[in-house]
Amino acid sequence: MPRRYVQLDVFASRPGDGNPLAVVLEAQGLDDATMQAIARWTRLPETTFVFPPTTPDATHAIRMFSPRREVPFAGHPSVGTAYALLDAGLVAPRDGLLVQQGIAGNLPLRVHGEGAARTVAVRTPRARVQEIAAADDTRLAAALAGLQLGALPPVLMDGGRRWWLVELASEAHLRSAEPDWDAIAALAEASDSMGLFVYARSDDPVYYYAVRAFVGAPARFEDAASGAANATLAAWLAERDALPGGNGFYRVSQGREVGHDAIIELTVDADGEVWSGGRAAMVVTGVLEWPEA
Repeated sequence: MPRRYVQLDVFASRPGDGNPLAVVLEAQGLDDATMQAIARWTRLPETTFVFPPTTPDATHAIRMFSPRREVPFAGHPSVGTAYALLDAGLVAPRDGLLVQQGIAGNLPLRVHGEGAARTVAVRTPRARVQEIAAADDTRLAAALAGLQLGALPPVLMDGGRRWWLVELASEAHLRSAEPDWDAIAALAEASDSMGLFVYARSDDPVYYYAVRAFVGAPARFEDAASGAANATLAAWLAERDALPGGNGFYRVSQGREVGHDAIIELTVDADGEVWSGGRAAMVVTGVLEWPEA
């Protein structure tokens, strides 16, 4: 049967700046193999599938697939799916919140504004420090060769996906960095992590940090905009009492080095919970005609 289908650009106010996402708004009847086949066909970072929730406090249920596998949680699919459902009139906030049911549990999403000014932020799963490393750690040496490090030590964080977070000395140094993909892939595989997430303070009036996410495994690529990876950074900054801005809110720039220009908004609330979000732009609206298994 035809199913409503949309594609969005997430963490962007206009198409082309953010991270693309496909959403199948009516996924009932699709099995795991079929959803994986659709995600493989779209060839986007993630494709999400929306189902009716099975718990009374959830507004919608979601499953996320990369072209290779199902993903327990990711930030830009959560934000983009909520935006698509709001745009289609399929959900309505309750006291300003939607609640997403998924593998990571029931996660609230804050909704602010309407239309082009609307922003959505998901409360991310709690990120934990797995290991703090020395700057001269031999496991990191090859991946960090030639990089000028900042004040905070490298850290391995787990927020559903594991990342090595490394502060660099300046935004200019970060933006000109050339990743050693063999070394990053070896680091990712040895530490069961996604790879290397580098960040640097900025003097730009719009954003406090510039970041880059080098995924080493299972593929090798630079992520255009990652809500979940940025949430692990927010948790680390909160752990070290290093959050900028004074009120737990700040913005991040990501993706310029791969032809995008995403802005991600992070908030660490009074309970220490991290909210990751921003805007989204609708790009494609139509129907998906894919046979059920």
